[in-house]
Amino acid sequence: TVLTPCPIPAIGGGILVCNHTSSLDPVPLQAACPRLITWMMAKEYAGVFGTQWFFRAIEPILVERSGRDMAATRAALRALKDGKILGLFPEGRIETSSELLEFQTGIALLAMKSGAPIYPAYLDGTQRCKGMVEALLVPNQITLAFGSAIHLTDEGGGREGLERATARIRDSIKALAAIKPGF
Repeated sequence: TVLTPCPIPAIGGGILVCNHTSSLDPVPLQAACPRLITWMMAKEYAGVFGTQWFFRAIEPILVERSGRDMAATRAALRALKDGKILGLFPEGRIETSSELLEFQTGIALLAMKSGAPIYPAYLDGTQRCKGMVEALLVPNQITLAFGSAIHLTDEGGGREGLERATARIRDSIKALAAIKPGF
């Protein structure tokens, strides 16, 4: 169930950020969005047997999770400059509870460097704690809420500015968790 419509405009770059509940999270997000999303994803997923055809089709930006991946950062900034929608899960891993993990500051950095707006989303449902195959084969009840665009302009510089901006993004997603069906 989509509780609030996706606010992504027909043209222009932007960053879609969402909490992470399942390895299939990109599917309902893409289904609810009017534009193709370029996903940033862990490089190790691209090597899973039988999935290479899928990853060639969606052309994700693969990220090395063992440290700072500057090639992935440059690719993300190029995608935003080219007017694409970049999809990210700022928790950095799948969370099995409904609590939000701390967010990584890279999303705020990308938004501030590119000037791209951030589009927050919150996803929840029965797909939690299921592996990819089980989440794909067993019917799931999913709710999805989108928030208004966030423009990071006055958060200040340095590490403290990044942390303030990241907290602002996290707070916007946390607020979406409170939206209930029929709201």
